[in-house]
Amino acid sequence: MEKSLTVLQVTLYHSTQGPTAFTNVPSRLQHDTSPLLVGRGQDAHLQLKLPRLSRLHLSLEPYREKGSTLLSFCLKALSHRGCVWVNGLMIRYLEQVPLSTVNRVIFSGVQMVIHIDWGVSLEAFVCCFHLSPSPLIYRPEAEETDEYESSPQEQPPLVSREATPGHLGFLQGPSQTQDSSPQQSSRGETEIQLQRELTDGALC
Repeated sequence: MEKSLTVLQVTLYHSTQGPTAFTNVPSRLQHDTSPLLVGRGQDAHLQLKLPRLSRLHLSLEPYREKGSTLLSFCLKALSHRGCVWVNGLMIRYLEQVPLSTVNRVIFSGVQMVIHIDWGVSLEAFVCCFHLSPSPLIYRPEAEETDEYESSPQEQPPLVSREATPGHLGFLQGPSQTQDSSPQQSSRGETEIQLQRELTDGALC
């Protein structure tokens, strides 16, 4: 009797192109225990015709943990140009993250939800693909970009020492106060001394 296969229920959505982005996606794909490659190139097992996608953008990799009788899965980023969000964690080139029962993945405008139904077979697994007409993942603005260039929220603020402090007044306030007080005091004493000398001269 054939052992039951692990089934990955994969739901897909694209933020701008909709279902047309997934015209080459089959409804069912059975794969062995080698990495399943996703990209726009001919070598990808799952081909997505998206201009921002690398030829090999990411891989879904089955493996067996020590002492486990079931397949486990991780997702690895293969693109130099972009990054992949997996369950809120950003991964970049050659970084990988293990998958749990339900997983939310974002890359190049694609939203992907992977639900894993574990089977006992260690020789293969099956992906069943579904298309969603509406967004699957509602995420913070910081996750909108998947390019290497950091978003404004990710960049630390640059502070110029010559700039007017404004709301950063505490960065320069104390040093200015300490430097200016002796100068003002010395200038005041000098003016008083000059006035006294002029007065004394007039009296003479």
